[in-house]
This record gives sequence, C-alpha cells and structure tokens, in this order.
Amino acid sequence: MTAAAVTTTATAAATTTVTATTTITHPQPGAIYDKHPAIAVPDSAGAAVAGWDAIAARLRDAIAARRAHAARKIIVAIECYTGVDDALVQAEITRRLSPAPALSLNAREALLAPAEIDRLAAPFLGGNDPVFGFMGGLALPQFFSPEKTAALRSRIETLDTGVVLVTGCGALHVAPGAHILVHADLARWEAQLRQRRNETANLGADNKSQPANHKYKRAFFIDWRVCDRWKRPLIARWDFLLDTHDPRAPKLADGDAVRRGLRHAVTRPFRVVPFFDPGPWGGQWMKEVCDLDRSAKNFAWCFDCVPEENSLYLDIGGVRVEIPSIDLVFAQPRALLGEKVHARFGDEFPIRFDFLDTMGGGNLSFQVHPLTEYIQQHFGMHYTQDESYYYLDAAPGAEIYLGLKDNADPAALARDLRAAQDGVAPFPDERHVKRYPAKKHDHFLIPAGTCHCSGAGGMVLEISATPYIFTFKMWDWGRLGLDGKPRPINIDRGLANIQWDRDETWVREQLINRVAPLGEGDGWREERTGLHEREFIETRRHWFTKPVPHHTHGGVNVLNLVEGRAAIVESPDNAFEPFRVNYAETFIVPAAVDAYTIRPFEAAHVAHDAPAAPAAHTAPAAHTAPAAHTAPAAHAAHATLKAFVRA
Repeated sequence: MTAAAVTTTATAAATTTVTATTTITHPQPGAIYDKHPAIAVPDSAGAAVAGWDAIAARLRDAIAARRAHAARKIIVAIECYTGVDDALVQAEITRRLSPAPALSLNAREALLAPAEIDRLAAPFLGGNDPVFGFMGGLALPQFFSPEKTAALRSRIETLDTGVVLVTGCGALHVAPGAHILVHADLARWEAQLRQRRNETANLGADNKSQPANHKYKRAFFIDWRVCDRWKRPLIARWDFLLDTHDPRAPKLADGDAVRRGLRHAVTRPFRVVPFFDPGPWGGQWMKEVCDLDRSAKNFAWCFDCVPEENSLYLDIGGVRVEIPSIDLVFAQPRALLGEKVHARFGDEFPIRFDFLDTMGGGNLSFQVHPLTEYIQQHFGMHYTQDESYYYLDAAPGAEIYLGLKDNADPAALARDLRAAQDGVAPFPDERHVKRYPAKKHDHFLIPAGTCHCSGAGGMVLEISATPYIFTFKMWDWGRLGLDGKPRPINIDRGLANIQWDRDETWVREQLINRVAPLGEGDGWREERTGLHEREFIETRRHWFTKPVPHHTHGGVNVLNLVEGRAAIVESPDNAFEPFRVNYAETFIVPAAVDAYTIRPFEAAHVAHDAPAAPAAHTAPAAHTAPAAHTAPAAHAAHATLKAFVRA
C-alpha cells in the first residue's frame, strides 16, 4: 500500500487559516488507472501509417490510383481543424510528394483580413468579459473573402495537369472539387494546450500572443462551433484522417477504417482519453490513484468523460490514432445517445463526469451556476449546468458548502461579497453559507441556482450537464490563479441566479443523500442516489459481489467504478468481448448496447454473499453530518455509480 503525506494550508473560515497534514492512501491497492484506453478497430490491418514519410507515400499511392481513372489534374484538400499547425502540414507534405505539387496553396490566403474577422466575431465575445460570450451562429465561408477565394480557385482552374495541394481550415471551401479529402483533426484539449503555449491563434485572427483565456473564450463561443458545423457533413467523405496531436509522430488513417472504428465503438463499452490539469486549489489524491507526475505541484481536475474536449484512441492495425471524441457523437448520435436523448439534445453528449481533487488542497471557489432562462438569454445555450458531487473519498473533517443559512439576508450577502472583492475584508462565509460534513460515498445534488463549494479534503466525482464553463465565482478565498493573477469573479451574475429559498431546511430535505432503495438480487443491491426534480440526470448506485444485470433502456449510460479494484462488463449474448474497468475509471455504455452485466474482476475468488445494505440515509438534523455511506459489509463488495438521462 502506498501513501503520500501532504502538508497544506487551507482557509477553513473567513478569518481562520489552518495547516493540516493529509495522508493520501490508495483506496484500492493494486488498482491500475488506465490513462490511455483505446478501441481496437476490427479488420484494420495496414489501414494506418505513422511518420511523415509513410504519410506522403500513402498519399502518393492515392494520387496514382486517381490518375489511373484518367484524371489529369488531381486536387488534394487537407482540411484542418482550427488549432492544427496547417503551415507545418503543408510544408511536410509538399516537400515529400513526388513529383512535387504543381501548386501548393494554403486556404488562409483567402481569409478575410484579421481586422474584418475580429469585427465578425465581436458580437459573440461579450465585450471585455474575460470568460463569457454568446454562442455564435457563424459559418466557415463567412470567414473568407469572396474575391480572394475566387482568385485561388482561378489559379487552380488554370492548371490542366499535375497535383494541386490545398491545406488549411477551409481547404474544401477553396477547392470544392477536390478528388482526395484529408481531414486533419484536433481535440479541444490539445488545442487549449497550444493556446497556453502561444503556438496557435484563433480562426483567422492575429492573436497568437494574447492571454490563453481570451483565445479559449473565442474558440469556445465561435471557432469550435464554426469548425464543427463544417466538419459534421464531411466525416462521411473523409478519404483519410490525419492525426497531428503529436506533430513529431503524425499518423494517417484510411477514412473507411476510422468510420468503421466509430461504428464499432457504439456496440460496446468504451472510455475516452482522460486529461488532467492543475489548479489553485488542486490536491494530491489523483497523483496516487491515477499514477500522475509526483513532481507536479497538484492536479485539480480530471476530465474523464467530457466528449466535447476529450480524445478517443482508435487502434487501427496496431497504430494508435487520436481523434476528438466528439467525432463519435457527430458520426453515430442515435446509436450512442439513443433516440429519445438524441431527439432532445441533438448530436451533443449531455452528461459530463470529471474529478475535483482537493485532498491536500484548498477550497473550490464559492460559486453558483445559471438558471435555464439566464443561460439561454445571456449565453445562447439551450440548457444549463445542473450537477451533483459524489465523494469518492474524503479526509477527516472534509466539508461541502451548500446552500444558504436559514434566514439569509440577500443584501448582507451581496454587501459582504463586494467588500471581499474590494479587499476590505475576507468574505465571512460562516454568516451566510451552510457547511456540511462530507464523507466517502456521500452524494450532494446541486441544481442550478444553488450556491456551493467543495471544501478542502474532498475527492469529488462531479456528475454534470455538459455546459461546463458557466460557473459564476463569487469568492475565491483571496488567492491567485496559477498565472499569478486573480481569477475572474462574477458577483452580479451570481446574485442574479442564487435561489434564496435554498436554505438549510430546503437543502437537507432536497439535496443531501437522497438515497432510495430500488431493488436487489443475488449478490447485488440497487439504489437511486440522485435526481432532483429540476435535473434531468438520474444516478443509480449498485453494490455488488456477483454479476449485476443492467440495461440501457434505449439511452446512453455513463458509469464510474466508485468501489472495488476492478470490474468486468459483459454482454449476456457475447455481443462484445469482456471489458475491464478499474477503480475510479469512467466508462460509457452506448444506448445501442441494450443489456449488459457488471461483475467484480475478482468474482471467482470471493465469497458469494449478498452485500449488506449501506447505512440508512436520512436527512440530517441541523448542524449534524449527513449519514455516512459505508461500503456493504461483504469485504469484496464493489460499487458503480451510473448516470443516464431521465425519460
């Protein structure tokens, strides 16, 4: 068993600073967290190659095959998602093609001037707001000059023979008659890292050196929406997929193999590629459990199921190809989400799982999420960020700030928040906000409009609706962000969304450990742990020592193994091969899977006793802790937490 001792300073109350030592012990010794899960694509031998030389050779073969059909001029379009280094791609391919291209163009040559694009984007950027804008409805052709586009097309038309290479975002707009379409895709997480390193600018902008948060905001509200609209209909047309997430080790995969991999993915459980990020309040638990860099100061977040930003690894003939996991949502929305979920949300994955690690760290910001009408009117989103906190682990004394104290005074709260923001005095949270003890396996519901904050010493599995940047921080404990600057505070937005009736009485009755038993069988128990009437995500927990029957009931399931070293997900009719999931890993079961079972990995070696019931979960009295959620008595008990969209 491994452990790490961490000394940390955290603000326990507005005017009190305490120093505590937290020992991080792996809750499931021997469990291995897989940071690089991949989906093996069937019948894909030879369908992918690695390295620029091999990529160019594959493209030469494709050009030769087209020429065999009597085409004298071959146009190759390498369509690049925003953030891809299109100049590098163009240079590496151009110098390796033989014979050399008769013409090599970059689509950026036809873009509007940066100042014109800035004016086009301005209505969606929220002025000087450092975080929020409005969801843009722009289309990629609007970024292009008709005159410049016509000039490039004319240059292409004048050639009768040879190879024309057009590279960049909008390559197919410049060359709509391309014979070969290569799509160079990029996951949003990698795009963010490039923004932080000042390696990339926004679409058509001259802002590479701007602060990363400005580039992220513009990408979130404009660039990624524009490029996704352009990409969706092209997935079915890809001749090749180019992976330059690591430009030193690029990969090229046949479009048919990629699409086959996406169709294969929705027939079985799978995981997206998790990513980890530090933060000013970050902790040490994930270093131990997820085997992360021990020399890093901390890790605050793990995004283990945010398909808009995560990657998906496809093992294509032994070559690991990285694509944005959102491509799966775009290509297979009905099989992945199910008919009812797809009808409600379109090709958008509505459930998010992530980790918030404050074990050996500090408090999250005191915050609130917008109400539905607010997010619609102010940001152009059609649903809001309802969420819940499930405690995977907790140090002694861990707490959650949740809701207001009885008889809270809105004017006094606003006055104290503004005084804290102005540096007059720290925010006296103990006057306004109620704190509750948080223990392992506690589950707290947080519908939008509920002020909240996970305190130091908690390891939270956050289950949330997908709109994930819409957090109104109202107090950040007087600290600086990792960049040495204060993080943005949104007191006015927060006050406009706080629901003032969510006091101690309401929170205890509505939001804390709302656990209801639903059923049991041979070696398993099922209970509902979450579904507030204002939230569309329902959560179910299963304690088990034997196989548990599950069914998607026509809707996507997202699960995490919250107890136990490992488990096996199986198909009752062998529709997919057994799938192993390890402690704390999040996995997705597509709607099309229908029936599946989950059993302990160690099932052949454990006693076959039915798990005992967890401790009773009654709403706590004032100033008392919620009932503790202890694992069932059977020593080898496992538990999953499952989320799905309520019908």
